[in-house]
Amino acid sequence: MDSNPTPDFDTRQKPDWSPFDAPALVGKSLRFVSGDPHGKRFRLRYFRDGKNDLVALAWFGEETEGPPGHAHGGSMAAVLDEVLGLAAWAAGHPIVVGNLNIHFRKLLPLEVVTQVETEIVSVKGRKVLVRGRLTDGHDGLYAEADCLCIRIL
Repeated sequence: MDSNPTPDFDTRQKPDWSPFDAPALVGKSLRFVSGDPHGKRFRLRYFRDGKNDLVALAWFGEETEGPPGHAHGGSMAAVLDEVLGLAAWAAGHPIVVGNLNIHFRKLLPLEVVTQVETEIVSVKGRKVLVRGRLTDGHDGLYAEADCLCIRIL
């Protein structure tokens, strides 16, 4: 593996996406996943899609390795936790994650750019349900998740 490859984010951005500074919604508290944009663990870029939902391009580096040559499930969970939580914040719901259910579908190779799609499914009182999918940007599904978020403000 390359010691510090540059993810190919630019060619993966879709024409109806606009860049979005999602981590700015919560400040410096996002250090585990988004904290080092040049690191060997994770690299993420956030966008709003044509429906105004939050989308992220995520790269899993060598420091996320679990099974040889593939991302550890815990690293996939960390990315889904951050992106789905930020999707709620981006929709105007300041939250903490109360429950994150993940269904892993196939191994995710290291050092490829993946896509996290989000959707706000429902808002009932303080509960915000967000659904997400970690894909290859086409037909390949690595994981899908349901995230029950609780409004804190």
